[in-house]
Amino acid sequence: MMDPDHELFVCIVDEGGLAAAGRRLHISPAMMSKRLARLEERLGAKLVHRTTRRLALTPAGERLHADLRGILAALDEAERRVSGASAMASGSLRITAPTSFGRMHLAPYLQRFIDAHPKVELTVDLSDVFADLIESRADLAIRITADPGPGLTAQRLATNRRILCASPAYLAQHGTPDRITDLKDHRLLAAEGQMPWRLIGPKGPVSVEGRSHVRTNSSELVRELTLAGGGIALRSLWDISEALLRGDVQQILPAYEGSSNVGLFAVQLPQANPPRAISAFIDFLVTIYVPVPPWEALGERTVLP
Repeated sequence: MMDPDHELFVCIVDEGGLAAAGRRLHISPAMMSKRLARLEERLGAKLVHRTTRRLALTPAGERLHADLRGILAALDEAERRVSGASAMASGSLRITAPTSFGRMHLAPYLQRFIDAHPKVELTVDLSDVFADLIESRADLAIRITADPGPGLTAQRLATNRRILCASPAYLAQHGTPDRITDLKDHRLLAAEGQMPWRLIGPKGPVSVEGRSHVRTNSSELVRELTLAGGGIALRSLWDISEALLRGDVQQILPAYEGSSNVGLFAVQLPQANPPRAISAFIDFLVTIYVPVPPWEALGERTVLP
């Protein structure tokens, strides 16, 4: 058995606060606070910063939480092997994913996982904020990036192909660019932080400088503006493949695409023995996105030569 105060600390972090952890453990907030203070005094280290709005781990708290999660997972696996239930994933599992991607390419498949793992208590948070796994209390994050983040365990699930595209209405009104340098004379659309565009062309890397014709922090708004004829955008194939198939947008300058180092990753905190629910969910993602993601297969039929 682990020290009860260690388990209490892990619960505080996982639930995001003393009150929520107390409700889960059926312990009063006053007693929760007293036991946390006792643990900090015994260790001689501050573990959490407590404010009226949120709880934040100190560096010492982050290290202890990561170590304890690994120990708890190992103990759970040991008990399951003895009881013969090692193949059964169970317990709570919190997933975070980008909003559009989660809606389009995660939600339609989730029922498969739920049916296959009925003892997993699943929570899915969709947000375009690059979620901190500890602060968001997430067990697993789906990230579309070139760099999943330092100190994390990441599994690459697919390459994130990005193409230049515009609606037929925009191209009819403003013309179709023939050269990459023509883009400077067009309306470009991008969310904050997405420009300059770093592309790979026939002669190697190319950077497209500029500013978005409409300033926004929403990638979904950029998508809708592109569909409505607002300009040229660099869009992920997973996001735009169905619109390509319908002819709502057309690929332009097909010799140029976004850098291939941007990928789709499943990211988790490093631990020697991750809970079986996490491993089961990663295995589930692999069945969907590897070797050929559904949007890639769809897009291949519509991308212009």
